Amino acid sequence: MTLKTLLPGQLGFGAAPLGNMFRDIPEDEALATVDAAWNDGVRYYDNAPFYGAGLAEIRMGRALAGKPRDEYVISTKVGRVILDEVEDVSARDLGEKGGVFEHGRPNKIVNDYSEDAAYRSIEDSLKRLGTDRIDIAFVHDVAQDFYGDAWLGVFETARRGAFKALDRMRDEGVIKAWGLGVNRVEPIELLLDLDEPRPDAFLLAGRYTLLDHDRALQRLTPKVAERGLGIIVGGPYSSGALVGGPNFEYAPATPAILDKVARIKAIADRYGVSMKAAGLQFALANPAVAAVIPGASQPSRIAEDRAALNEHVPADFWRELREVGLVNPAAPLPVPR
Repeated sequence: MTLKTLLPGQLGFGAAPLGNMFRDIPEDEALATVDAAWNDGVRYYDNAPFYGAGLAEIRMGRALAGKPRDEYVISTKVGRVILDEVEDVSARDLGEKGGVFEHGRPNKIVNDYSEDAAYRSIEDSLKRLGTDRIDIAFVHDVAQDFYGDAWLGVFETARRGAFKALDRMRDEGVIKAWGLGVNRVEPIELLLDLDEPRPDAFLLAGRYTLLDHDRALQRLTPKVAERGLGIIVGGPYSSGALVGGPNFEYAPATPAILDKVARIKAIADRYGVSMKAAGLQFALANPAVAAVIPGASQPSRIAEDRAALNEHVPADFWRELREVGLVNPAAPLPVPR
């Protein structure tokens, strides 16, 4: 089973905002957003214990309660264990995501990529999500943005622990697929170079977007496609920067990024193209990409994403982006709908 056959469509739901990402989201607004996604036909939902220290999983479990379990796919992640004890949220060491989930639950988060922790993490996620199974499990954030120069040691711990556990769970039918969920291409490249274990899919956030795709295009997506694997693109709007938000990669956007966004938008406006359509359709044009999962914290955003996916974008728009150097010359371009 390939990732594209496992996923029920190209548009999924990224649940990070449900963990109170950047702001304190009211419970009814969070649940209504998941309801809007369901009513729109979205049937793939990605989550993680890390999102608000379990808050996103709890909210998603409530929102999907009573929905036919065979009709949707859930992915979550291992590598962080959420404890019942409370900690000082402001003191958490979250790498580049420091402060992103300061409005989440105050439960202590323990980084643990061992085999036992992988099993415990899956069990805890099942309880929070209120479901009997996880379809896809990703090993979360074994990369430089969280662990700096020590990331290779963390990766090795995961290779001997979480990777083997998930490989076994997949072979035993406990999960259907597993891989890495990261914000950097290097861990995926490293895993693909190993003979064992055997991942099925990858969730790559922010690295194959209209604003940042050169490295992934050069070194990663061809190899993934050749092996018949697949990538889910998280953060297709680059933390909101592509669609006018103030953040890029979980931090205030730099002048260079803001300038790039302005240049793309000027061209998009001339062709009557929305920035959301440009972002989603660009990512999905790559044959290695199986789905995109923009995050949403308001019900109205779901309809916007669906409309962007179906919007007609003229071929001349993509050609002009390439001609002025805003899209890599080797990047696959969308076929106009």
